[in-house]
Amino acid sequence: MIEEEDVEFIRLQFTDMFGAMKNVAITVSQLEKAFENKCTFDGSSVDGYFRLAETDMYLHPDLDTFVVFPWRPQQGKVARFICDVYTHDNKPFEGDCRQALKKVIEEAKQMGYSFNVGPELEFFLFHTDDNGNPTTITHEQAGYYDVGPIDLGENARRDIVLSLEDMGFEIETSHHEGAPGQHEIDFKYSDALTAADNVMTFKMAVKSIAKRHGLYATFMPKPKQGVNGSGMHINMSVTKDGKNIFDDTEGEMGLSREAYWFMAGIIKHIKGMAVLTNPLINSYKRLISFDEAPMYIAWSDMSKMPLLRVPAFRGEATRIELRSPDTSCNPYLTLAVCLAAGLDGIRNKMECPKKLDANKLKYSDTEMKAMGIEVLPLDLKEAVNEFKKDGFVQSVLGKHMTEKYIEAKTHEWNEYMSQVTPWEIEQYLYKF
Repeated sequence: MIEEEDVEFIRLQFTDMFGAMKNVAITVSQLEKAFENKCTFDGSSVDGYFRLAETDMYLHPDLDTFVVFPWRPQQGKVARFICDVYTHDNKPFEGDCRQALKKVIEEAKQMGYSFNVGPELEFFLFHTDDNGNPTTITHEQAGYYDVGPIDLGENARRDIVLSLEDMGFEIETSHHEGAPGQHEIDFKYSDALTAADNVMTFKMAVKSIAKRHGLYATFMPKPKQGVNGSGMHINMSVTKDGKNIFDDTEGEMGLSREAYWFMAGIIKHIKGMAVLTNPLINSYKRLISFDEAPMYIAWSDMSKMPLLRVPAFRGEATRIELRSPDTSCNPYLTLAVCLAAGLDGIRNKMECPKKLDANKLKYSDTEMKAMGIEVLPLDLKEAVNEFKKDGFVQSVLGKHMTEKYIEAKTHEWNEYMSQVTPWEIEQYLYKF
């Protein structure tokens, strides 16, 4: 394939625990070395990895992830492999988020289950300044499902879709989202590992194609005040022997006991998961705005307000939609904790709370407390504290990643709290 496609450069990609894609680039002359898992990088230079004394990390390419980048030159093409990270003694690196997901997938397999995921990613297209730096400026005023010429990002979105299809994606829908400059592209569901790989590839492709149009694509959860933020809703289903186990024609609402147990597991652990599904300080500004972003730890079959929604589809299309994650999350860790929490619910046959009334859009604090409904963490500090309390969620990451993640997010919060913002100057300087 590499010879047929005239590929000259190959990127060996991996993702750090904070969801940032990294790579080591090689030429085709080094391909045999890569296939023998002998390509290395300096682990001490990557956030969340090892100390200076433990620097040699090895990249093991997953050959199923080979793809040519359609936006790169057509002569001397660029391709990639997504890699797992191993230590110098040929052991899986405990800080490799992709292998954390593979571990939970294997646990599900031992129970006879396969985990299928369909992510829905939203993003903004903004203008760049004269130096090519990103801004939060967009000249359009389009909203949900608007078309050109109102939708000024239509051409860029079309090119993104075509490029993704060239890379093997099956795109189901693409459209303008609710806020000016905001877009959504949905691709077909797949197994969890492929879905996580696809999310990382998707982000890279969107940013690369947007740049060719003179635009900047951002997956920041809440880049502008007063408009909707960007989420990554996750549609989940579990199969056993090729059958969707969430579907049960004789069950309440056409759902199986396993579906309710799976939701109960998510609900039990979602506070501890929040620092992974919503990893930034900015993430919580999307959630607390209530702009179609869930804060209530509850579920419904219709309303988009609570944490979990069960779409009307049944049969093999029966699924559970988790609405809280945003597009800044690490998809490997997010899917790992989603699956682990759901399996915990199934193993322990956890009782799922009653569904939220779909006809009521808002609840008072008193009503929520009376129904036993809690809310997600209100900021990153609270999310870190909830993560510290949930040993089960920590076990999905393992000791190394747990410690590094808590350390990094605590530092991020402390840095944020030490800032004096323009809002504070505007509100307090002339008063005091």
